[in-house]
Amino acid sequence: MFVDRLKVSVKAGQGGDGCLSFRRVKHIPRGGPDGGDGGEGGSVFFESSSDFYNLNHLLYTPHLLAKKGGAGQKNNKQGKKGEDLIVKVPVGTLVIDEPSGEIIHDFQRAGDKILVARGGYVGRGNAKFATSTRQAPRYAEKGKLGEEKWLILELRLIIDVGIIGLPNAGKSTLISKLTSARPRIADYPFTTRQPTLGVVELPDFRQLVVADFPALIKGSHEGAGLGDRFLRHLERTKIIVFLLDLSRNRLREDLETLKGELRSFNPTLLEKKCLVVGNKLDLISNRRHLQSFNRYLKGEGLDFIMVSAISGEVHPQLIERLAKYSEPS
Repeated sequence: MFVDRLKVSVKAGQGGDGCLSFRRVKHIPRGGPDGGDGGEGGSVFFESSSDFYNLNHLLYTPHLLAKKGGAGQKNNKQGKKGEDLIVKVPVGTLVIDEPSGEIIHDFQRAGDKILVARGGYVGRGNAKFATSTRQAPRYAEKGKLGEEKWLILELRLIIDVGIIGLPNAGKSTLISKLTSARPRIADYPFTTRQPTLGVVELPDFRQLVVADFPALIKGSHEGAGLGDRFLRHLERTKIIVFLLDLSRNRLREDLETLKGELRSFNPTLLEKKCLVVGNKLDLISNRRHLQSFNRYLKGEGLDFIMVSAISGEVHPQLIERLAKYSEPS
């Protein structure tokens, strides 16, 4: 299961109560107050980790609670500090304040750590209230409550190449040939139900993180098909691959459908580096009609490459093209 958006509550631990106590030792009359302070409540932290690729490990724990601080004790002993809660999230996670919609933090790299809910302050024991005029205070403080918030965790994958296409364009087959990813592959529409990630090894020892996304159809931005909820992951993608089925005689219309859905979702996506890839070359016997489509793409400023995902034909040229596109500008 691929979970990329969750609503969670975080609650820091309450501070420990102060102790009400008086020193009672033989031969020492009027020993005085000796109640210690409570311990601090545990805080809640979020920390990004490359060990996680989505939020499904938090799906069944929507309430994230840190430990309460221990109560103070006699002999001026402070209570034990509440244990902090450190919640691991994948790189690319946005932490959003649910009531206001404000972005609290954007995890861009592994190892980032932020405080999201501070533990409650300690309750003071009666020893803290002793003065020259009040030598036997008979009260102590309760520990303060920790912070409590409702947050939205929204994952936006940080990837190099995002592959989009219409149903049965061959996205899953292509990523399985380019990388070691093993997505579900079948001959019916909407086989891909969630993004699949893989890594392409380049000749210069660089790596490209590649993802294929559930199929788009006309009206996806309005909820048709599987909708467009995965398209937000393209906002951090360097290269967008439009994968077209060469066996359909609607290449121009199919490309315009895909571009139109991106434009409706976020027009800035079309400002990224884009590559048009025609798949199922093995099913085409006469390729002359593809020349006019190639001329059209050149007029649009788009590169075009044809491959056969199932046979592996022209895969090295595609990897070489992706490597070139991924080089820093």
